[in-house]
Amino acid sequence: MIAWTIYITFGGAVLLLLLPRTFARWSALLTTIAGLVLGLIALVRTPIADLAHFTTIVRAPWVPELGMNYHLAIDGVSLTMVLVTGISAVSTVLFSWDVEDRQNEFFFWLLLVVAGCYGVFLSADLFLFFAFYELVIVPKYFLIAVFGSTNKEYGAMKLTLYSFFGGIFVFIGVLIAYVTAGSLDLNQLSQFQFSPQLQSWAFPVLFLGFAVLAGIWPLHTWAPTGHVAAPTAGSMLLAGIVMKLGSYAGLRVAMNLFPQGFQMWSKWIAFLAVVGIVYAAAVALRQRDLKFVIGYSSVSHMGFVLLGLAASTALSVSGAILQMFSHGVIAALLFAVAGRMIYPRTHTRELDALAGMNLSRALPFAAFTFVIAAAASMGIPGFSGFAAEITILIGVWKTYPLAVWITGAGMVLVAAFTLRALKQSFFGEAEAGVHLQEGRVALDPDWIEQQSITAAEKCGACLLMFATLAVGLYPKLLLDRIMPAVEAMRFLK
Repeated sequence: MIAWTIYITFGGAVLLLLLPRTFARWSALLTTIAGLVLGLIALVRTPIADLAHFTTIVRAPWVPELGMNYHLAIDGVSLTMVLVTGISAVSTVLFSWDVEDRQNEFFFWLLLVVAGCYGVFLSADLFLFFAFYELVIVPKYFLIAVFGSTNKEYGAMKLTLYSFFGGIFVFIGVLIAYVTAGSLDLNQLSQFQFSPQLQSWAFPVLFLGFAVLAGIWPLHTWAPTGHVAAPTAGSMLLAGIVMKLGSYAGLRVAMNLFPQGFQMWSKWIAFLAVVGIVYAAAVALRQRDLKFVIGYSSVSHMGFVLLGLAASTALSVSGAILQMFSHGVIAALLFAVAGRMIYPRTHTRELDALAGMNLSRALPFAAFTFVIAAAASMGIPGFSGFAAEITILIGVWKTYPLAVWITGAGMVLVAAFTLRALKQSFFGEAEAGVHLQEGRVALDPDWIEQQSITAAEKCGACLLMFATLAVGLYPKLLLDRIMPAVEAMRFLK
């Protein structure tokens, strides 16, 4: 049944091209809700024992002459990623409720991104996996280039070029695996014994291709500019789902197919991850644009994912997957507040300008939401960020204790830039002559009435806040499904 997440989302995208403009947003919302419901049904109904292995759910010949099959499968890892995709997709549509310009086209591109992500997380055929992976690039470009804002053409092109650059390496890696093993079935490939000599150079080629999309340092620069240029929906999808494609693919394909090659290069991955955590957090501390702060924050938090993967213990890898879920929810919430609650009502994202507005009085719900998102991002106990990061660090300690100490400095910087952004955005000192009233924001001394937080925005924010709280208070819900699937992979130390 979970395969229908792909079909319904693609069908909803096509339907948007045929429906009148009046029904566009409702069609997109119902489509994404259907995908989320299917994911929740799979979470509840699928026995945990069945999620320990990558179990086939659909298999049909596609291009039999080349051994290509339409092959979908699911385990605890892919189910977790399907869930965060559904949650992010529903909230993204809700935060895009007041989009007026080219509405059908906007939601069409949005649903294509979501459908492609569902396809990546469920694919068990290597070429099908690659096809879905590359499919996401085109709608990403149009979402940013057509509907974006700050330097949108530059941001869209930079993101696309980086994605295609990584895609070249991924394609080479796919060809190497296919020519050597004679199969495209991920389950068969994960059992095939590739020679150590081949793995020593094939693994870095494949992993590098995927890591570009995961925002690995120093190939991370597309992320902040892409986030800033994108519309809010684009930023939420980029941070919430698309960056996870790279880390998920690195785990599912590169690490699982070439385990010996991974062990040869794991120390370098850990080094780049730690540098990314500390460097991106330090850069975020110096940013003045709220979206740039959150963009570099995403790079820093994705460093935790890569560090967990590099340590290759069952606990660290399980924590990395939980961090993918957690960061997907938290980053989407942060971008939603910055892009949909603050910017349309102030027409600025500059922290110095926002500090003079004391928005906590004008927009109390937005302030409350940002406080929750900031607490989750800093790893305060009770939120998913804490559950994920503590799991990673405990797992990493066994392999790279020094990395844990250095990462601690990065976590201090994360707290510093998050608290700085929170204080300046909502709790600054109001400047004289700027008049405020409940639910409204003044742009200048001459009062201009602005729209208050909408019901759709409140629903989207509540969904994301509930997700981070639920997983933070009861991480066992996901970890019980993730850990058996991780333990079945062959790269573990």
